[in-house]
Amino acid sequence: MSQKKSRGGAAAREDADELSRSPLQAVLLADSFTLKFRPITLERPKVLLPLVNVPMIDYTLSWLETEGVEEVFVFCCAHAQQVKEHLEEAGWTGKPAAWEMAVMAVESHDAISAGDALRVMYGRGLINGDFVLISGDTISNMSLKEVLQEHKDRRKKDPLAVMTMIIKHSKPSILMHQTRLGTDEIVMALASETKELLYYEDRADSSHLCVTIDKDILANNPTLQLHNNMEDCYIDICSPDVLSLFTDNFDYQHLRRHFVKGLLVDDIMGYKIYTHEIHSSYAARIDNFRSYDAVSKDIIQRWTYPMVPDVLSFGNCHEMKLHRQGIYKASDVTLSHSAQIGANSVIGNATSIGEQCKILNSVIGEGCSIGKNVLIHGSYIWDNVIIEDGCKVSNSLVCDDVHLRAGAIVEPGCILSFKIKVGKNVVVPAYSKVSLLDKPSNEDSDEELEYADTNSGVTDSAPFSSTRGNADHPTIVSEDDELGASETCTSGVLGYIWASGDTGILEEWRQSIAPIPKEKLQELQHAVSVDGDVGSEEDLNNRPSEADRDNDSEIGVIEDDDYTKFEKEVEETFQRAVDGVHQDNLILEINALRCKLVSFPLMLSYSLQHADCAGAVFYSIMRAALVAAQSTNDSLLKSTADALTKWKDLLRNYTKTVDEEMEILLKFEEMCQEITKEFSPLFSKILPYLYDKEIVSEVAILRWAEEKENADEPDKVFVKQSDVFIQGL
Repeated sequence: MSQKKSRGGAAAREDADELSRSPLQAVLLADSFTLKFRPITLERPKVLLPLVNVPMIDYTLSWLETEGVEEVFVFCCAHAQQVKEHLEEAGWTGKPAAWEMAVMAVESHDAISAGDALRVMYGRGLINGDFVLISGDTISNMSLKEVLQEHKDRRKKDPLAVMTMIIKHSKPSILMHQTRLGTDEIVMALASETKELLYYEDRADSSHLCVTIDKDILANNPTLQLHNNMEDCYIDICSPDVLSLFTDNFDYQHLRRHFVKGLLVDDIMGYKIYTHEIHSSYAARIDNFRSYDAVSKDIIQRWTYPMVPDVLSFGNCHEMKLHRQGIYKASDVTLSHSAQIGANSVIGNATSIGEQCKILNSVIGEGCSIGKNVLIHGSYIWDNVIIEDGCKVSNSLVCDDVHLRAGAIVEPGCILSFKIKVGKNVVVPAYSKVSLLDKPSNEDSDEELEYADTNSGVTDSAPFSSTRGNADHPTIVSEDDELGASETCTSGVLGYIWASGDTGILEEWRQSIAPIPKEKLQELQHAVSVDGDVGSEEDLNNRPSEADRDNDSEIGVIEDDDYTKFEKEVEETFQRAVDGVHQDNLILEINALRCKLVSFPLMLSYSLQHADCAGAVFYSIMRAALVAAQSTNDSLLKSTADALTKWKDLLRNYTKTVDEEMEILLKFEEMCQEITKEFSPLFSKILPYLYDKEIVSEVAILRWAEEKENADEPDKVFVKQSDVFIQGL
């Protein structure tokens, strides 16, 4: 339950002790009170689901321990016994040593919302001062010292400042109106100087590019900041008053929709909520399957360091070792010589992988048996899974003890819950959710408790089963086709397929592990074109340049700061492509981003040409290569070559002219001089590669060199470095 390399708890505790005389406490909600991870959470609580082979709650507890939290109250309702057993087995509960964090389970079977949980906490009288409020599905490496100090200082001046919310920049997709975590965009209004939260809307109507703010807010705040590019991390620093406010208001159920919004419109009591924005740190909550996928990739790519597999150790978890290209392997892995493990993959302990297998961008749990000629791409395979020869699993999640017989295909977006058996050559259609448990009959709202009916089982409902026919598409098998509870399932899949509405999500593709389908992106692109007058791709490419615009144009010249923000958004969009978005879909998103013409203050206004996009896309590709590389120049050169080979067609889409090709060279110069100096000694080696891959032409290189002839000496560094190659041209 601690970090192998450095515990860090003692030093952090000294900082915490300075902030408060009472122990620094935290309330960790071990229930999500939603249905989004059904049907899996019928059998196991969300906080115990493995995230890169480690239960989610262990990341949260480890971070709290590292930050000097001394007492953590884990509030659990559904599957409370499972949570308590895990806390004991992982070594979190029990009598702690003097330097360790005390973890205590608080159990209640009556609470069906976060509001109920906090009312129970108030009734138990366990909280003595300011505390950290967090859910057990949150991953972070941020420092609490600064925000705790801010909160304490603010409380001294204003006792009505009852909460500080942690937020971070996360620009939503203009097409999807949701972040890369699959969460809806949030609109916040903040006081410019104090960062007090004035307005919060997490269910904004994206069909209208406007929000309605009370005139009193505008009257009392001559200047304010309106954001739709902030993400709520669901980490809060709270005063004890928060608990009493929940107790006094039984209508408060949801933390944001009821409590936060309720305080913001309450003119009588005058309680205030403030925000604290983090910049270089990481914090994210796993709200749905898309965020499960995104956070898993962030962990593997070490954005969450030190909360990464090779540093953390929990209970009986086996040690992981990091290899090149972001590949993690446990010590006891049986790997065939002909098997291929791709970048950003994790292989758990006691797992065997057969001949000619390809494991790409995936996480494999412990004790799995994978046969020959198996392809697993962008997927999450939990523990003790058997996958026989010739199977294919794409962008799906496969729970413990699932058995895929030879030739089975699991199409993108599928969720196979515990102990599902898939027959030979069966195709599980995209976005299927299959469970041995039928949909519970007593359903409530989105805030309903994760519910487990202990009497649930296979009932009289028709089973779901599909096999691959001659037409190479799924065909439904009837109950008469030798399917029964006692069968070995060689003719199909025995279980219940859950309809979209059964999990509270009507459009599964929006929050799925699978990349967004191309046809959906095209529909969204068309909607943006109609609503925002963006126009066709040909129209986008032929827009007049800034120099051609009249001075009276409503769209001004792009300032450097705006371009920097645009470049960052392109990088975030590109990161989704690295995570599995198809290249054609990426072009659609960048084109929409480049030409979004919606008005301030909801979004920035960009009017950018292909040259601007060429530079931004090239920057994103090179940054990705730098992240993937090891510390040596040879490794960086190889990762750069691999990245440029993979994404050359994307770059060519934005380099239709010599000027656009030159933008690539100028951006590369800038990166080598200012941003990513690691590339500086490799400029003359990468330039020929850009030429060979037809990313930049001979004409562009010679014109670039010619323009440097009369430049100052510092600006000639890379021309001179590449002189031999240029003379050869």
